[in-house]
Amino acid sequence: MAQYHCLKPEFYLNDKVELLAPLFLDKYLMTTVEGKTTGGKIVEVEAYAGRGRDQACHAHKKRTSRNESMFLAGGHSYVYLCYGIHHLFNIVTNKKDIPDAVLVRAIEPTDGLDEILRRRNQKVLKPNVSNGPGKVGQALGLDLAHDQLSLGGSEVWIEDRGEAPAEIFSGKRIGIDYAGKDVDLPWRFATNSKFVGFSKMLQLT
Repeated sequence: MAQYHCLKPEFYLNDKVELLAPLFLDKYLMTTVEGKTTGGKIVEVEAYAGRGRDQACHAHKKRTSRNESMFLAGGHSYVYLCYGIHHLFNIVTNKKDIPDAVLVRAIEPTDGLDEILRRRNQKVLKPNVSNGPGKVGQALGLDLAHDQLSLGGSEVWIEDRGEAPAEIFSGKRIGIDYAGKDVDLPWRFATNSKFVGFSKMLQLT
């Protein structure tokens, strides 16, 4: 079996989350839950910046029990419950006490496919298995127990398999109509994978 390397801690410390976010594309988000290892290639992400830079960010205004994970040093997980149903997985970035994060919106499953399909109650691998952030959480067995974990550990980690996307697309983030002037920030990034549910996105140059 090929041996891959976790991202180094310094990878997560870029001060500009909007520049770091697209670098996670074609990295691999992996989990081991109840002895089952599953994972996939990250193909869609969104950047969120604290410190008053981004009104869409959970830590835009203040530090709370909900967003406390975002104040950890880069390289930790931030998992929160959305609509009381979906567990959304975020990669904490930047230095300790600077609350930036990258939401993983979609993955292309590669490892533990049988278990991923079982969790998603699917029989065949199709884009709707993991083409949304709630689906990613379910496919990889993530829940609130995976919040605040080191991403270099044995439960959740991100691998670099030496791949890079040929093309990267960007566009507005989804579901942030409350974000005022920041609603139009082009901080959503994706590859041309069929597991991405995007439209009207512009190719980066």
